[in-house]
Formats: sequence, C-alpha cells, structure tokens
Amino acid sequence: MKSCAEPALPLTAMLLAICLTILCAAGLAQTQMVLVATGSTMPAPLYTLWGDEYHKLHPEMQLRYLAVGSGESANRVLSGSGGDLGGGDAPIPEKQLKEAAHTVVELPTVLVGIAVFYNLPGNATSIRLSGPLLADIYLGKTTSWSDPEIAKLNPDVKLPDMPIKVLHRTDGKGSNYIFSDYLSKVSPEFRAKVGKTVSPKWPVGAAFSQCPDMLAKAAKTSGAIAYAELRCGEKSELSIVRIRNAAGEFVKPSSKSISDTALAMESKITDDFRVSLTNAPGKESYPIVSFTWFYVPVHPQDLQRSYAVNEYLKWVYGYGQEIAQAQGYDTLPPAVLKKVRAKVAALH
Repeated sequence: MKSCAEPALPLTAMLLAICLTILCAAGLAQTQMVLVATGSTMPAPLYTLWGDEYHKLHPEMQLRYLAVGSGESANRVLSGSGGDLGGGDAPIPEKQLKEAAHTVVELPTVLVGIAVFYNLPGNATSIRLSGPLLADIYLGKTTSWSDPEIAKLNPDVKLPDMPIKVLHRTDGKGSNYIFSDYLSKVSPEFRAKVGKTVSPKWPVGAAFSQCPDMLAKAAKTSGAIAYAELRCGEKSELSIVRIRNAAGEFVKPSSKSISDTALAMESKITDDFRVSLTNAPGKESYPIVSFTWFYVPVHPQDLQRSYAVNEYLKWVYGYGQEIAQAQGYDTLPPAVLKKVRAKVAALH
C-alpha cells in the first residue's frame, strides 16, 4: 500500500476530540460518541448514508467518514492512527498485515463492478474487448482504435482511425487494484510489467485523483478510454465496453452480472474473505468485480469504543444491507453475509 504524503495531524486532532459530553435538558450528563472511519472514495456515498441513518436510530452516536483512499486507510488503521474503522477496495497485502502494529479483520460490505468507459464518434457505441487486448491498451502496445485486433472483435462497427487516449487513476486507489488484478490474470505480460496493486506504474496515460474528474475528461476527449466503478459513471453518458469473460461471452457490467459473479465464486469465499472475484467462471459473470471491505482493528484499548463499533457493524450487516440494496448497490450473497455476521459476533 502506498504511504501517505499528507500529514495525519487533522485526523489526529479529530480523534483527540472524539468523545463529547453535553448537558441534556434535565441537566444530566449524556455521553455522545463520534466514530471515525477512513477509507476508499468508491463507497463513500453509501458509508456516509449508513452513518446518517444509524445516527437517526442512535442519536448518541455519529460516524464521520474520511475518504482518503484504500491504500492510505490501510496504512493508518495498521499503524493505529486510522480511527475506529478503515475501508478499501483491496485486501491488505499479507506482508503488511504481518508487520503491522495492530491486528485487523477484513469484512466485505458490498460488491462493486469496474466498468471500462470510452468516447468514440459515430456508431461505435457497443465496443467489445477481450482482457488481453485491454491489457495491451494499458501497456501502451495497442494505440489505435482501428487496430486489427479490435476490428476482429467488432466486425459490425465502423472503427475510427483515431489514437486511444488512456486515462487512469492516481496511486493508492482501490479501483486500480481491482482493474490491475483482472489484467494480471488475463495477461502474463501485464502481470510481469505492472502487476496487481493499488499503485500501478502505468506505462501510458494521464492520471486523475477523482473518478468524476477522470470521466469528465473522457467525455471531452475523443478516443478516450477509462475505468471506474459503475455507479460513478452512470450519469456520464459515456459508452461502456462489453468485456469477454472467462466463459467467452461479452458482458457489460450490471447489477445482475455483478451479482452473478459473486454467486459463481460463493463456494471459494473463505472465512477471512480475502478472495479475488475477477475473471470468475459463469456465462453471465462480469469479469471485473470485487468486494469492498471494512478494515476493523481487533482488541482496541478502549472497550467502550470497541463495543460501539461492533454494534454499528451488526446494524450494517442487518438493516444496512437493505439500505444499500435500495440505493442500487449489489449486496453480499446470503451465504457470505451469514459468515460475515458470525465474524462480527466474534469480535471483542
């Protein structure tokens, strides 16, 4: 995971002021607690909504979510400076877990799909790409939309003789990990030269810190290609690539194809939930899917805060899942949700 260049002082200051005591109308002391979570920008809207809804049910509790990125959140939680919860779109590397000052449990929250967006003129609104060809584009080997390999997969599309303008995210992003994990599985060359990481050393392309900024640039750039969480690009009006899955079918990301992927992998999901869902089997599976996780510190010194976190997690994996589904998120398969609830119940 990438180390943070930003000072941790603002977060530290927030943590120092976490528990507030106020006087109620009757003049009695009433303790209010603020839980602080750091994490990925990808699920930030959902996590913020969860915090708001939980506060309505438990006015004495507040949750503040700071979207610092997957890599930075993992660094802070493992060092003990990350608040009460962390979050990210990648499992924390095993080496980092073993060397950490604090033990962390990783719990999946919802499913996310990484869509590949593009901007081409004319009737090129349903482009098909294979994983290896997508890897070659991001390696800088395939540079034109009229490339013979692209034309072979799209015989009914009039492809423009136009350069491919590659766009990608900056270091420390969970979408980087999911996308590079997939490309590493389908391209040995990509695995050797770039590999799966939240901070890929992309050979080509322009980098963007925020998903909306990247997609706005793609919308203004003929020939652009970019990857982002499906929900982030729903209002962008950009076309979405159909990607060939492990069964040989060309599939677009959708709620069904994302859920089908998790169901196809259900039997391989272990109790530590450190599983890759990319390039899953199944005719209907979309190949670039992942969990997004909470990083939960184990055995914190403050038992009161530990209890508060556990109660919040029980709510997340109960009514919180219904809220996520109502907001259009793809929730955990029933068997996985059962395992997660058991893991939360065992936390102390």
